[in-house]
This record gives sequence, C-alpha cells and structure tokens, in this order.
Amino acid sequence: MPTVLLISGWRLFFYSNEGHEPVHIHAEKAEMECKFWLDRDTFEISEVFGYGLTPAARREIRKIIFQHFEYLVNEWDLFFKR
Repeated sequence: MPTVLLISGWRLFFYSNEGHEPVHIHAEKAEMECKFWLDRDTFEISEVFGYGLTPAARREIRKIIFQHFEYLVNEWDLFFKR
C-alpha cells in the first residue's frame, strides 16, 4: 500500500492489488477514510466512499486531491506501469 502523499495530516495512498480498477486514491486522517475516482480526461474527482468525514474534512481532502491531481495520476501510472 504505497503512500504517495502526506499533507496536513492526510495520508494519500493506493493498494497495490487495485491496478485493475480505474485511477483512484485512498486517503485517511485520524479516524476518517475515503476513496475518490480520478478522471484524468475531465479533471474531475468522484467520492466512492467516505467514512467518518466531517463536511470540513471532505472539503479539505477534495481540495488537496485537486491541488495534486496530476501528481497523483502520474504516481498511479508509475506504480502500475501504465
């Protein structure tokens, strides 16, 4: 489960056995956890699930993902050799 970014208490990562799924990122902070699809064609993200997220935390992680969108997609490609 490679960690690709640590920022503002969030750990963004993906699982090494999920390369068959579309590009996505998992994130966790304290007791919160979430997963977002990353659509590289439209530069959009979609929440797959969110556990324990407050509205403020949801806004914060979405902002972090948008700010680092290209980096996250590139890390996915490098790890899964695409």
